[in-house]
Amino acid sequence: MPSDSMFDSRVSAVLGIPLHRFLGMELQDPDDPSAGIWFPVAGPTLNPGGLLHAGVIYTLMDVACFLALIRHLEDDEHAVTHDITVSLLRPVSPDKRVDITGTVLRRGRTIAFMRADATVDGQVVAAASVTKSVVRAG
Repeated sequence: MPSDSMFDSRVSAVLGIPLHRFLGMELQDPDDPSAGIWFPVAGPTLNPGGLLHAGVIYTLMDVACFLALIRHLEDDEHAVTHDITVSLLRPVSPDKRVDITGTVLRRGRTIAFMRADATVDGQVVAAASVTKSVVRAG
């Protein structure tokens, strides 16, 4: 488990990434980053057809999983994605809010398995399996 200062630093780093800010990503609960994230479907999140861009959902499902994993990392560890599989279950129209929750299924010595679910109005719109390698930080 990371120290409080390392935990706060990692969460701040994720929230400070310009792409995440550009996409409108917000924490579900600022007091519990592992509770998930949300973002509005508008502007930069739209594809040329006017629907949610698949790349946005891929990116932010990975972010939600990392936020869920932070509490499982030591101060000298970091995690990098080496596999992500996303199933897009239905298109998402503009002016919707997408909520994404990541869950750690298993944390081993050098690998972590997670899943993420994206919902709109309580209906699942995408599901992901994410595998991260746990590496030495620095």
